[in-house]
Amino acid sequence: MAKEILLNAFNMNCIGHINHGLWTHPRDTSTRYKSLSYWTDLARLLERGLFDGLFIADIVGTYDIYGKSLDVTLKESIQLPVNDPLLLVSAMAAVTRHLGFGLTANLTYEAPYLFARRLSTLDHLSNGRVGWNIVTGYLDSAARAMGLEQQPEHDRRYDQADEYLQVLYKLLEGSWADDAVVEDRARRVYAEPGKVRKVRHHGEFYKVEGYHLCEPSPQRTPVLFQAGSSPRGLAFAGNHAECVFISGQDKAATRAQVDKVRTAAQAAGRDPQAVKVFMGITVIVAPSEGEAQAKYAEYLRHASPEAGVAHFAASTGIDFAAFELDEPIGASKGNAIQSATRQLQENAWTRRRLLEQHALGGRYVTLVGAPAQVAEQLIVWIDETGLDGFNLTRTVTPESFEDFIDLVVPQLQQRGRYKTAYAAGTLREKLFASQPHLPADHVGSTYRHTPTPTGVAQHA
Repeated sequence: MAKEILLNAFNMNCIGHINHGLWTHPRDTSTRYKSLSYWTDLARLLERGLFDGLFIADIVGTYDIYGKSLDVTLKESIQLPVNDPLLLVSAMAAVTRHLGFGLTANLTYEAPYLFARRLSTLDHLSNGRVGWNIVTGYLDSAARAMGLEQQPEHDRRYDQADEYLQVLYKLLEGSWADDAVVEDRARRVYAEPGKVRKVRHHGEFYKVEGYHLCEPSPQRTPVLFQAGSSPRGLAFAGNHAECVFISGQDKAATRAQVDKVRTAAQAAGRDPQAVKVFMGITVIVAPSEGEAQAKYAEYLRHASPEAGVAHFAASTGIDFAAFELDEPIGASKGNAIQSATRQLQENAWTRRRLLEQHALGGRYVTLVGAPAQVAEQLIVWIDETGLDGFNLTRTVTPESFEDFIDLVVPQLQQRGRYKTAYAAGTLREKLFASQPHLPADHVGSTYRHTPTPTGVAQHA
């Protein structure tokens, strides 16, 4: 049977996310991002379109590499200002029943003990619809703001992330037994003391002694998202990630990246097909191809290629503003996003070429066409690369999501490649048609609470 396409809306609690400059479009409403109604309206819209989730990116720090200043970042609102993504979930969960929420949080700057409580709280309030996008950060500006001279070295950040996940698994999976909460009014016992145990973790990066503050939530551990295509990032994904987000430019390279993700999962003793792989994509669609091309041209007039290049500069750590338009840009080994610097190493880039690539303010694959054309192109990407779905970026908000839902979704449904109703259950059950908790072959399941013999100290 043909694979059903999974779909997240890709957004951020800010004005400019991926396709920069389009906040200037007269129909764009992204400057309303500070309003709860902006987000609750979006959540209702996405649930109408049967989206699997709203994937909310985040960044700690500012993009100050391009021109060695914040000038372009502030003028074009390149992910600045940016508000906290986790605080949006309660309101959006209250107006929806099925939509999932993939939330980005940087573990480098989040204490695991308190972060575990935030995750459990949101999983309770959403009835099990929360996912966590695990990031370790890549901006020195964030490290300086948090009291460090610079961020830890790339692979070292993943070493810390491995231990961070150990702590979270111990708290989320191991501190409370499934049947610890009994709510027995007659005995005046809400939770059985013998079924709640203290976590004791003494590692290289973290020392934690305490009980998880929350009773078990519907998923316990939220669905784990991750993006990282370096060898160390892939090893981390193989061990931990249930959903992996990649950035592809052509089908052959995307296929190779998908295969690497699945190979990493298999090397960790997991079912390689159990990892869902999503690619970021931009869609501009209208009732006819001519109308779609006209809309694309209209969007280009409002987009900011320079803002897109300034964003990319932060990803590579290279100040592209220091180069002449046609001067070759060399890539040096840095401590930022390795996949971004690898793009520069493998191609003869100039600032002119980068500006052309970022014509729409971003560098994701962009599909432009009539509904049937777009649907067929999406299906080809899935079938030829092994992808499971897409993170659909926004251009003009909320127009780009409305267009996709009204025009493309019916075409995908007619072809049997998109659901016509939500499945029951938590986000994990919807994505994997399985139990709400981590599967048995996932490393996190090994930390699950098991009965402790009488007289033995209770700890995880």
